[in-house]
Amino acid sequence: MLDNYYVYKKEVDWSLLNQGLSIPLDIQVIFQNNIKKFISRGESKDIFLILDGASYKVKLVNQKFDESKYSNHKDILQIRYNPNSKIADKLRYNFSNTYRYLYEQRNVLEERQKKYFKIPEDKKEFLAIYTTEYADTYLIECITQTETAEARNFLVHEDEQSYEVSVNYPETDPTASIERIKKLAKIRKLNRAIGDNLKILYEYRCQICGDNFGKTYDVHIVESHHINPFVTSMNNDASNQIIICPNHHKVIHMAEPVFDRNRILFVYENGIEEKLLLNMHLSA
Repeated sequence: MLDNYYVYKKEVDWSLLNQGLSIPLDIQVIFQNNIKKFISRGESKDIFLILDGASYKVKLVNQKFDESKYSNHKDILQIRYNPNSKIADKLRYNFSNTYRYLYEQRNVLEERQKKYFKIPEDKKEFLAIYTTEYADTYLIECITQTETAEARNFLVHEDEQSYEVSVNYPETDPTASIERIKKLAKIRKLNRAIGDNLKILYEYRCQICGDNFGKTYDVHIVESHHINPFVTSMNNDASNQIIICPNHHKVIHMAEPVFDRNRILFVYENGIEEKLLLNMHLSA
């Protein structure tokens, strides 16, 4: 089994089920560095996606654009495949609920409505993409409606702080049932990968105080924290995670401040406001 590292979580849409997807590089630190080693703007390359033990050849494209006009624009990466390809067939099969729902909606919606159509929260499915030790090979996993619903049923009884400990410090819980471990495996793996990527982005420094306490001892002690509790929101996107030191993490769980997204700061019940000193991935 290939080792897997960093991840991009993509909501399933019509394009993914038929022709491919774009990969934003804003916070995909390791992924971006790997790509730059072997594909430049305007170039394309065959890569391989591993899904359910099978390998599928697709095309990775680093889009060409007018760099003189958009000098600060980041690379635009796309994974492309043919609608009749085996990978497209496999994705439509794995995500049959979304495919059927989108197909039905596309038949009844007007063309202008299709552009703004959003899949309801309870019907959303996701694709997770992990880099591997090989620059041209990526592991992908499907997170279906069924798996999300099953995970939600287990998480409703879970304490948020305990859950985050299990994500930041992966270890076996001897009291957990085999079924519970199985149902939460993909979800925890996804959270851990996104959090690890953010930790690298911030160079293992706390976004609140800016300190990297572990650097002196050559260890990494920062932790990922869900702004909106994951056990209720089921939102493990980078936009719902921040990287903080254990001290601030403990304070936030105990004091339960409100996070003001417009000002990018925590507001505590006693009136204290604490702004993020470091912020490269959250938008107001």
